[in-house]
Amino acid sequence: MSLLTLNEATIKFGGLVAVNSVSFSLETGDLFGLIGPNGAGKTTCFNIITGVYAPTSGKIHFDGKDITGTPSNKIAKLGICRTFQNIRLFSSMNAIENVVVGGFLRHESTLGSALGYLPSAIKETNKLRSQAMELLDLVNLADVAESRSRDLPYGKQRRLEIARALATQPKLLLLDEPAAGMNPQEKMELLEMVRKIRDELSITVLVIEHDMKFVMNLCERILVLDHGEEIAQGPPSEIRNDPKVIAAYLGEAV
Repeated sequence: MSLLTLNEATIKFGGLVAVNSVSFSLETGDLFGLIGPNGAGKTTCFNIITGVYAPTSGKIHFDGKDITGTPSNKIAKLGICRTFQNIRLFSSMNAIENVVVGGFLRHESTLGSALGYLPSAIKETNKLRSQAMELLDLVNLADVAESRSRDLPYGKQRRLEIARALATQPKLLLLDEPAAGMNPQEKMELLEMVRKIRDELSITVLVIEHDMKFVMNLCERILVLDHGEEIAQGPPSEIRNDPKVIAAYLGEAV
């Protein structure tokens, strides 16, 4: 059974068809890329999967459940988490606090017990901090655990956002342009880190990325969208030489 399946997923905004009959499946442990020119419908696909939008038609199944139109908060609890194109950290919090916030998705104590410093809440919060430190170590940020997130370099902020997403204990991690704004060294470190997350945590990863070199080196399968429609799907070796993909990016006639 596939972990995630989109079956003829379509979404319309008025007369605009943003995503048109897109279908693909992810197996547990996949490193899957979603690419295409600006306006191709990539982020809209993410928004459909994560419950920001309900598809106009089509079905989405995750881990054996029909999640079509399910609200974002419930989808997160089912095991799907994402990062965003624009970093959305809590800037006044330090790094470890940002990651602990992600862990509260599965926190059993109530807000009242946490604010009241009840022993059970304190014990659970300490456990979340310990888990957060493990995740910071995984993304090579253990040394800046007490630094405010807004004081971190851009590349480290990107990694911190991924660590916070991992704190929700996802089965599927969606990364929206994670390499944007990074220098070549940071991109190489990020590539190795994403592979490590997949291998060590057994998390399936779906990536949107404009850097073709990055996505070709990272992903094992790639889906290409253009104007909301699939134009190619397969391994990087096939995608890079597909005339439809070349035409979509370069504007040449096929």
